[in-house]
Amino acid sequence: MNNSITIALLVGTVRAKRESIKAAHFVADYAKNYPNVELIFVDPQELMLIDEGEDVKDPRYSEITAKADAFIIVTPEYNHGYPSSLKRMLDSEYDNYKHKPVALVGASSGSWGGVRVCEALLPVCHRTGMVNIQTEMYFPKIQDTFDENGQIKPDLAERYDKNARALYEELVWFAKLLKPARQSSFEN
Repeated sequence: MNNSITIALLVGTVRAKRESIKAAHFVADYAKNYPNVELIFVDPQELMLIDEGEDVKDPRYSEITAKADAFIIVTPEYNHGYPSSLKRMLDSEYDNYKHKPVALVGASSGSWGGVRVCEALLPVCHRTGMVNIQTEMYFPKIQDTFDENGQIKPDLAERYDKNARALYEELVWFAKLLKPARQSSFEN
C-alpha cells in the first residue's frame, strides 16, 4: 500500500493585496516536516475557472483535486464570509472532494482571526462530501503577524508552529485512514 499522502492547499482569494497569502505560504512550508506528504499549492489567480453554464472547470484544477488525498483551505474572512473565488473552486469539483479530509485556516485583520469564515465553510465542505477535521488554525490581525518579507514574526513563531503541527498531524492521520477506504469502496 502506498503510504504517501497528497495535500492540495487552496488559497481562498484572488485579491491583489491579499494578506492571507502569507498565511498560506506559512502553512504550505510546514509540509516539509512530513516526508511522505506531497503538497500542491493552488492559487486561484493561476486558474481559469470560466463559467460555462453548470460547468465551471479548469482541467488543471480537476487533476489536482482528483489526485489529492486531503485539502487545506486558507482563506480570508470578508464580512463573516468567504470569497467568491473560493466558492467557485469548491463548486467546480464536487465528486473529487468526496470522503477526503479538509483542514480550515482562517485569516482576518481583526482579532477573531477568521473563526467566522471557518464556521461559514463547514456546511459547504460538508455538502461536497469532505470530512472536516476538528483542528483549525487562525491568523488574527494578519497584517501584524508577518514581517515585510512574509516571514512569521519571531515572537509568534512558536505558537504558530505548534498550531501547524497539530493541524498537519490530524489531517495526515485522517488522510491515511480514508485513502484505503476510498480506494476499496471504488473498486467494489
